[in-house]
Order: sequence, then C-alpha cells, then structure tokens
Amino acid sequence: MKVCGFTIIRNAVKYDYPVVESITSILNICDEFVVAVGKSEDDTLGLIRSINSPKIRIIETIWDDNLREGGKVLAVETNKCMDAISDEFDWCFYLQADEVVHEKYLPAIHEAMVKHLDNNKVDGLLFKYLHFYGTYDYVGDSRTWYKNEVRIIRNNKQIRSFRDAQGFKINGKLLKVKETKAQVYHYGWVKPPEKQQQKQKDFNKLWHDDQWIEHNVPQSQIFDYSQYNSLKLFQETHPAVMKDRIVRLNWKTDIDPGRKKHKNLIKWFLYTVEKHTGYRIGEYKNYRKI
Repeated sequence: MKVCGFTIIRNAVKYDYPVVESITSILNICDEFVVAVGKSEDDTLGLIRSINSPKIRIIETIWDDNLREGGKVLAVETNKCMDAISDEFDWCFYLQADEVVHEKYLPAIHEAMVKHLDNNKVDGLLFKYLHFYGTYDYVGDSRTWYKNEVRIIRNNKQIRSFRDAQGFKINGKLLKVKETKAQVYHYGWVKPPEKQQQKQKDFNKLWHDDQWIEHNVPQSQIFDYSQYNSLKLFQETHPAVMKDRIVRLNWKTDIDPGRKKHKNLIKWFLYTVEKHTGYRIGEYKNYRKI
C-alpha cells in the first residue's frame, strides 16, 4: 500500500498558517507528499522547502484571482495538486493548511487504509473534526462547525474537489465512505487577531465581490473574537507538532465557555438536541456512509 499526502498553500507566512505542522503531522504514514505552492507575497516556497524531507514534492502554481464565486479557486488548485499525484499511489491523504492530525491517531488511520484497500466500494475515509477558536483552549460545539469531512480518497482522477475544496465528488456524485476513529484538529480560527482580520478581508475575496466585503467585513485592524455562539473548554492534548506554536501564543481573548448566544429558540432547540443525543438534525453531508 502506498500513500501520498497533498495540500495547497499560498501566503502561509502572511496569514500565519500552521502548514508545516500540518504536513509533518502525517508525513510518517505518507510515502510522498505533494504540495501545490501558489505564487505568494511572502516566502511560502522557502517555508515548505524548510521541511527538508525527501518525501516532499513541490509544484508551483498561479491562482486565478478572478474566480470570486463560492471559493472555486480553492477547488481548482486542489484538483491541480491531485492531478500531480502519480498513479503508483493507492490512497491520497488531503489536509488543508490549517488542519493537523494528532499522532495518537496515526495507527488507526493506517489500519483503516489497509482494511479498506481492496474494497473498491469505498471511495474515501471520513474524519471527525475539532474546531479551535480564539486560542488553543477552546473548541466550537455549535451547529456552526461541521462535524465530519472526507480527508482520504482513492487515487482516482474521477474524484474531484468541489465548491470551495471542503469535500470531494466522483463523477458529480457523493463519495461512498467509511468512518475512521480519528479526528482532524482545525486551527484556522486561532491566529493573532491582526492576522485573523487580514485573512478575513483577503479570503472573502475568493467568495464575494468588493461591494459585499465593504458591507460585511468590519474595517477594524483587529479581529473581534467575541463573535461566537457556543464554545467549550478543550481539556485534552494537542498534536506534538503544535507544541512550539502553542508556546508562542502571545494574545489574549475574552472568552467565556459558559456564555451561549443562540440566534433564536429554534437554534437553541437544535443545539440542545445535539448535546443530549449526539444527533445533528438536518446535518449537511457531502458524502455517503456505507
């Protein structure tokens, strides 16, 4: 069995992406790792090269900044990266640049890939998610945050990234997937407030026009981390690769996990049902469990 990791990245230094931690978190169970580095305003290329592993293969790309609808450019770049993966690989392990896997899950992930290798009915493997917010001490526990995503897929070029690269489809249809016993730690909402605000201004350009951004993205230089509806305290350990980054945290947030701010009674009811049963009513799923 051969496994190729892959990811896309641009302006990793400017936006403080934990992309090095992301890649290295799964490098041990990958035979190769393809990184599509978009032309950047900083030394993202040098940052990826600094990983200094013979497993890393870099392809350089140019993002089409005219694609400003639904984050389409992210899927386009992801597909470029997938197309660069050699046919010799069986599985393709995708992580976005702010996603990290805890080392405690690597044996279970490897086991799942071996178990389903010869079952051609399985298009991919499903991961649970933890979404950190504000600092490394809090995770989102409301319906705002997606619970699961497909992150390992077969090396089948009929499988394509779609929409804003959140998931995959095969010939326009949902992937048939099996669950893993692993979680992905998503750190996209943990950045210095000034970098988070800059990211919001710039990344919304991948989805919306300038007029929308002017009316919907605050012009402040500092991101307001008080904009949450429900968080809970994280009491476990972070991936070992995140240790140095966590030590460097140098900002404070005014977060109270006891504060719940639901928009209306329906939102509160749906949240309460999920907390008591684990079931999310009306959950959107871009995959089909088998």
